[in-house]
Amino acid sequence: MSPTFDDDLHELDVPALVAHTAQLLQARGWMLATAESCTGGLIAAACTELAGSSAWFERGFVTYSNEAKAELLGVDPALIAAHGAVSDAVARAMAEGAVARSRAQVALSVTGVAGPTGGSPEKPVGTVWLGWQLQGQARTERRRFDGDRATVRSATVEHALRTLVQLLQQAPAR
Repeated sequence: MSPTFDDDLHELDVPALVAHTAQLLQARGWMLATAESCTGGLIAAACTELAGSSAWFERGFVTYSNEAKAELLGVDPALIAAHGAVSDAVARAMAEGAVARSRAQVALSVTGVAGPTGGSPEKPVGTVWLGWQLQGQARTERRRFDGDRATVRSATVEHALRTLVQLLQQAPAR
């Protein structure tokens, strides 16, 4: 049985979150694009692990470098210079760029410091900015995940998908 908005999505693992994402996107006739930095394509990989994902997964952008964010997603280099790659502004621009440069109606983006190096007092290791774009509106969120690099990346994938399911559940079906 599929979970509803009131069900505890925290109990679902990544494959279950992907399956639910697929159902919700297909019910609306929407496609998903991902724009990933610190997760290096793990979200896209989780999505395409599900057979038949071509019906709802349009493409994934792995934009690890600042140059890739600018070239592939259209993120303004001045935005990165002003706010840093790990920021609200860049996560938002990545999600918006993923929709604009694909045939998808929905996007999710992640940019963060997975570690073990690269952190700062303002953005310690485990800091991740996530973005979601759907129905012409972007939403961003800053999270801090504890643990080693693999744990931070895994937690980011789970949180990105869990929040996507929640947002899709709130969106009207066609």
